[in-house]
Amino acid sequence: MLTIGQLAATAGVTVRTVRHYHHVGLLPEPDRDASGYRRYSAQAAVDLIRIRTLADAGVPLAHVDALLHARPAEFAAAITDIDADLQRRIDQLADYRGRIAQLASGERLVLPSEVVAILDRMRRLGVSERRVLLERDSWILMQAVDPHLLPQRIRDKTASLDDPETTRLLLACDQAVDWDPRDPRLDRLIDDMDAWEARHSTGDGQAGYLKLVVSRISEASPAWQRVLAVLTHRAEQRRTAR
Repeated sequence: MLTIGQLAATAGVTVRTVRHYHHVGLLPEPDRDASGYRRYSAQAAVDLIRIRTLADAGVPLAHVDALLHARPAEFAAAITDIDADLQRRIDQLADYRGRIAQLASGERLVLPSEVVAILDRMRRLGVSERRVLLERDSWILMQAVDPHLLPQRIRDKTASLDDPETTRLLLACDQAVDWDPRDPRLDRLIDDMDAWEARHSTGDGQAGYLKLVVSRISEASPAWQRVLAVLTHRAEQRRTAR
């Protein structure tokens, strides 16, 4: 006769595992003997080894009891079903691994390849990674809130990166990220950006995603917050003056 510790050692499991199998009804718990100990038979050791083997093979505990008492044909059919279920899980995990691998490139998981190309082009132009990630977030917000705008905005953004003045302002704004909001250099930058906006306004100022984009950019830099506030105010003045 075996103590619970000896039983666990024989089957290669922990005492806690044995007690769990008792709790879920897979392994009967013997009564205590005259000394107050629970003693296990050799059959209990065999049953525990079979339970452990099935569990280690990936059989859900909910199915183990039925398999322990199944006839050969029933056992074979059940194993076939369990194997098919495991294969489905393997396929699902393989899909998850593919998605995780895509996360290494971040934006490729959630954005069209044309937008990813724009982000990569900004990096090649020398735009900081912090600014590129904000741009990425802006595209994500647009795709979620105003997806119908995406094709035209992709065309507009691609064309704007071909324009030297646009590129100059993009890099200048990037450099201003850590400036003090009261820095006089911001006044010149705001004037230049306002003039650019007046020439290139697309008329989508009321697009649903823009408020979220402005909020996201404002969170990143007090200097950018001031730039956006002034540009928004001037744009509103132009609209009301028409």
